[in-house]
Amino acid sequence: MDKKDKKSKSDAQDEVKAATAQAVDTQQEEPTSSETAGQDAKVPSELEQKELEIVRLKEQLETAQSELASLKEQMLRDRADLENYRKRLIRDKEDSIRFANENLIKDLLQPLDDFSRALEAAESTKDYAKVHDGVVMVNSQLYSTLEKNWGLQKIESVGKEFNPEEHEAYMVVTDDSLETETVLQEFIVGYKLHGRVLRPSKVKVGKPNV
Repeated sequence: MDKKDKKSKSDAQDEVKAATAQAVDTQQEEPTSSETAGQDAKVPSELEQKELEIVRLKEQLETAQSELASLKEQMLRDRADLENYRKRLIRDKEDSIRFANENLIKDLLQPLDDFSRALEAAESTKDYAKVHDGVVMVNSQLYSTLEKNWGLQKIESVGKEFNPEEHEAYMVVTDDSLETETVLQEFIVGYKLHGRVLRPSKVKVGKPNV
C-alpha cells in the first residue's frame, strides 16, 4: 500500500470517529423517551398540589366567613340583651320610686279604716263623744304603727332644756325662776326618724333674766 492509500484510509477513519462522536453528543443532549415521560409526570403532580392548596385555602376562607357571621350574630344578640337589661333597670328604678312608700301606706290603712268607722258610728247615733274617742284611738294607733314599724319618735320638749337642733323657738319669754333656757310649752310636736330630726318641735322658750 502506497502512502496515498494510507492517507485515504486514515481520513476515512477520522470521519467515522467524528460522526460517532457527534452521534454520542446528540444522544446526551436529547432526553430519552423515559426522561421525557418522567418530566411530563411531574407537571400534573405540581398542578394537583396547587389545586389542592387552592381548595384548602377556600375551605379556610369559608370557615372564617362562617365564624365571622356567627360572631356578628352573637354580637347583635348581646347588644339586644344589654339594651333589654338597661330598659329593665330603668323600669325597676321607676317602680322602686313609685312604690317606695307601699308598706307605709299599707300600715296606715288600718288606722284610716278605724277613723272612718268611728265617724260612721258617731253619725248614725248622733253621739259625737264617740268621734272624740275614735280620734284618740286612731291617733294612738297611728303613732304606735309609725313608731314600731318605721322608727318614728316624738321629741320630748316641755320641761327640757332648749336644744336648737330639736326645738324651734316660736315664742321667747323671760322667767326669773329659770337658770337655763327651758321649753315651757309645745305648740307643734316634733319628730325624729331613726334618731335623726325629721321635724323640730315648735315651742315657747323661757330664758333666765340675766
